[in-house]
Amino acid sequence: MTNGRKSTPEVGIQMPEAKIAAESATMSGPLVPVSSGPDRKFRRKSDAAYVLLRLLCLISSTAALSFMVSAEQSATISVYGFELPISSRWSYSDSFEFLVGISAAVAAHSLMQLVLSIAKLLKKLPVIPSRNHAWIIFAGDQVFAYVMMSAGSASAGVTNLNRTGIRHSALPDFCKPLNRFCDRATVSISFAFFSCFLLASSAVLDVLWLSKY
Repeated sequence: MTNGRKSTPEVGIQMPEAKIAAESATMSGPLVPVSSGPDRKFRRKSDAAYVLLRLLCLISSTAALSFMVSAEQSATISVYGFELPISSRWSYSDSFEFLVGISAAVAAHSLMQLVLSIAKLLKKLPVIPSRNHAWIIFAGDQVFAYVMMSAGSASAGVTNLNRTGIRHSALPDFCKPLNRFCDRATVSISFAFFSCFLLASSAVLDVLWLSKY
C-alpha cells in the first residue's frame, strides 16, 4: 500500500514471459527441426554412396557406348565352298542401335546427376533435398535400369546368334572371322548390364533415404 493506492503485483506480469521462454527452450517440433547424430551420419554416408554410384554408372555407360560404336570389322567366310566378303557394324542391327541410344541416355542422366550432386556437396547441402526429389530420382533410376536391361538382353541375343550360327543351315559362326567385332560387342553388353546393376543400386539407396526421412 502506497499513498492509499494498491500496487499491481509484479508476479502477474512476469509469469507469461517465463512460461513462453520455457516453452521455446524445450520446443523441438516441426517449427524447430532437430537432426540427431545417427541421421546426420546416415545422410553423409548416403550422399557419398550416391555420388560414387553416379560416377561408376557414368563410366560404365560411357564404356558400353564406346565399345559398341567402335565395333566394326570386315572379313570373308566360306559358304558351300564359295568365299564371300562380309562386314559387320553396330548400325546394321536394331538391337545394337537400341543399346547405343540407351547407353548415351544413361550416360547423360548420370553426368547430370553427378554434377548436381557435387555442386550440392561443395555448398554443404544435402544431395537429396526433399522427398519429392527422391521420388523423382527413384522413378528415373527405375526406368533407366529396366530399359538398359532390355537393351542389353536384346543385344546379347544377337551376339549369341552371331557366335553360334544357325543350326541346320549353312550359316557359320560369324564371330570366327569377325572376332574383333564380337569381342567389342560382348564387352559393351557386359558394361550395359553393369550399368543396370548400378542404377538398381541407386534406386535401392533412394528407397532407404525415403524410409529414413
